[in-house]
Amino acid sequence: MSASRATDIPAFYTEWFFNRLEEGYCKWRNPFNGVENYVSFEQMRFVVFWSKNPAPLIPHIERLKKKGINCYVQYTLNDYEADGLEPGVPTIEKRVEIFRQLAEALGPQGVVWRFDPMILTDNIGISQLLHKVRFLAEKLHGYTDTLVLSFTDIAGYRKVGRNLNAHGIRYEEWTDSKMREFASRLSKLNKECGWNLKLYTCAERIDLSEYGIEHSRCVDDERIARIARADGNLMSELGLQIHEPTLDLFGDVDMYPPGAISLPDGKYAVRVAKRKDSGQRQLCGCIRSKDIGQYDTCPHGCLYCYANTSPESASRNYHRHNPDTETIIS
Repeated sequence: MSASRATDIPAFYTEWFFNRLEEGYCKWRNPFNGVENYVSFEQMRFVVFWSKNPAPLIPHIERLKKKGINCYVQYTLNDYEADGLEPGVPTIEKRVEIFRQLAEALGPQGVVWRFDPMILTDNIGISQLLHKVRFLAEKLHGYTDTLVLSFTDIAGYRKVGRNLNAHGIRYEEWTDSKMREFASRLSKLNKECGWNLKLYTCAERIDLSEYGIEHSRCVDDERIARIARADGNLMSELGLQIHEPTLDLFGDVDMYPPGAISLPDGKYAVRVAKRKDSGQRQLCGCIRSKDIGQYDTCPHGCLYCYANTSPESASRNYHRHNPDTETIIS
């Protein structure tokens, strides 16, 4: 389950989520045709949470574990506080502390750091962005192993451009040359500063692999396998087979087969079926999951948000929320 690309369930709808978990289902409204569907939680074994403020989730993690449900969190932690781009999120110091608490509860594999999106304005250039990344990377060192980033595509989302213009933000579109410059300098920083983060882009066309930056799978079978490899039913659903390593004549682990996923206990996983999510954008690498979020319901008020028509509409919908109903908003 994905909870959720469309809104911040941990920040604003944690009570609703766990109420629905106890009830065993929720109702989800298709954003394209408005048709409502029931989503059963009966066989849910793993949740990928997405959030800019997952603090309300932390006290409930043990509830998931007791039900045999594992999770990790895609935690978007940007440094736009001074720029006024994210007016509804907690202070950066508070968000860093939440990140550390979450990592202590779930382990470094359980929290993915997202700096998403990378935005260029008349006040934020490539050097300023790298300074922001460095500031946060130093504070998060040891608490995560991954950084996922994306570059703003404002032309692709007219409502984002309208919202930025309405707030007097002079933005600039990314070009391939600027993306490559940023990638080169970020990769160099990652090595020189000893962060040793795995670097990924999210749903980006450009190939930055020459800088050690790969395309991500944000709902990621590899990460799921490393966290929940003991769940045989889940591994089967993901199209993964778990194998014991073979040993050479000296008792050392022999080479894994091509494409194998190395696991922390020395075992490895092999994909026997592809599970790419065909319902996502073409450039999205995520595996198949069920998202239960709803657009126009996140009141963080981020000026670059593509999931809301406007901050005002999201705020109105949020105030309609009842945690005891089947849907996020009735």
